[in-house]
Amino acid sequence: MVKVKSTNDEIELIRKSVRTLCSKFPEDYWAKLDKNNDYPSEFIQALTDEGWLSVLIPEEYGGAGLGMVEASAILEEINRSGGNAGAGHAQMYTMGALLSHGSEEQKQRYLPKIATGELRLQAFGITEPTAGSDTTSITTTAVRKGDKYIVNGQKIWISRSKYSDLMLLLARTTPKDQVTKKTDGLSLFILDMNDQKDNITIRDIDTMINHATTEIFLENVEIPAENLIGVEGKGFGYVLSGMNAERILIASESIGDGYYFIDKAVQYANERVVFDRPIGKNQGIQFPIAQSYMDVEAAKLMRDKAAEMFDSGEKGGAEANMAKYLASNAAWKAANAAMDTYGGYGFATEYHIERKFREARLFMIAPISNNLVVSFVAQHVLGLPRSF
Repeated sequence: MVKVKSTNDEIELIRKSVRTLCSKFPEDYWAKLDKNNDYPSEFIQALTDEGWLSVLIPEEYGGAGLGMVEASAILEEINRSGGNAGAGHAQMYTMGALLSHGSEEQKQRYLPKIATGELRLQAFGITEPTAGSDTTSITTTAVRKGDKYIVNGQKIWISRSKYSDLMLLLARTTPKDQVTKKTDGLSLFILDMNDQKDNITIRDIDTMINHATTEIFLENVEIPAENLIGVEGKGFGYVLSGMNAERILIASESIGDGYYFIDKAVQYANERVVFDRPIGKNQGIQFPIAQSYMDVEAAKLMRDKAAEMFDSGEKGGAEANMAKYLASNAAWKAANAAMDTYGGYGFATEYHIERKFREARLFMIAPISNNLVVSFVAQHVLGLPRSF
């Protein structure tokens, strides 16, 4: 469905409103969460109450019925404020498979409650320890028995599973050696994690950033057949259809991070005086900041193009992937420029640079490695031979 494009004034109003909300959750709020490895429940509730997490849900299901352009602006502003939109972004991009391929009954059953926050859909169960980025090699199985599926297997790098009521779960319903195409035989389900909590074991993974990351063990988990999304065996395609949204939204967070680092570096470079002059007078300080700014601006243009294509219903896989690649690299470059500008103070937690520095690094390898993006562009855009 083609979205009605918001005007520039409407987009700016969204940005201003999100900035106002974020001002109630200053950097010290995020620093405390990071120190204690806690989830920003209050922030997520505030986002929900103001309707920002339901922007992509159509109005008939209780959402705002807006598009990727608006959603991108929201996540960008959260990260530019010093926050971390990763705590809530999955609800936006997991929605795609349900909206595009779910039944009307499933939409009516889940979307209104997700829009109000009564239910949380924050977990996406795809990655497995032995498969990594090779999704077709996952070994979690879902076996049909009467009116339900019995699921057994293990998932890893699943974020926010402890703070989600529902999970979109990809499992193999037909063994890989029994399908013509390796992408066949994979099915996508809506898993009610509360209903099956006795059959699900969740273990925290201690990581360098506070991202609520876990590994999950599924033992005889029961999923009603009515919770199968679309057609059995076609789940891989449903997952792919949502990945463009994921790439665009991740790019938006990286762009927000990039602007955050530039904002902070400019402010500090103007205020910090060494040898009787602000350090911002030195080209060794100026140039990395200015170069980072240009990189972020360029990445933003690609993100904007990808978001507009998404909302227009155009195929934009290349643009979405390139936006993610360019934005994550630009944010990391800006992170290093800010760290160099702050010098030793950049390592002090009270200045918040080191926290955002760690967070910015993630999106160069997740949700997909930038090397795989380069490979995608080489093969599918430039027509070079497949490299793996």
